[in-house]
Amino acid sequence: MKFDIIQSDTENPTVFARDDIAEFLYEHLDEYGDEKEDILKSIAYAYGDEAGQNGFILVAYQQDNIVGAVVINDTNMSGYIPEHILVYIAVDGAQRGKGIGKKLMKRIIDETEGDIALHVEPDNPAKYLYEKFGMTNKYLEMRLEK
Repeated sequence: MKFDIIQSDTENPTVFARDDIAEFLYEHLDEYGDEKEDILKSIAYAYGDEAGQNGFILVAYQQDNIVGAVVINDTNMSGYIPEHILVYIAVDGAQRGKGIGKKLMKRIIDETEGDIALHVEPDNPAKYLYEKFGMTNKYLEMRLEK
């Protein structure tokens, strides 16, 4: 298995296009995912399509098949808000239980400086993986959806 960090379409060391990554995430996030167009927005943010946006994508793959992917968006803030938001992380359903999620998390932690935040639903089994890496739930999120 190989891992590549992707920061833009032009610096993409793999053969995976935005749509490939978005389709993988859409398929393997299961009931915890979002619509493909929203996943593509987070990829655009990670690639810095607009001023003030940046981050990266970590892709785990075997041959030409994605087996895991993470989208990290940088907040460009520190101290009062974590510097990084782990927006999406997914492992191929057929590859789960083989330690790929653990390897992705370790690599993300190694590749970032500063705090990392993520949103996870209470019944998501991945919550236990995040806790193993020392992530805690300090706040209750409140949201006004308009």
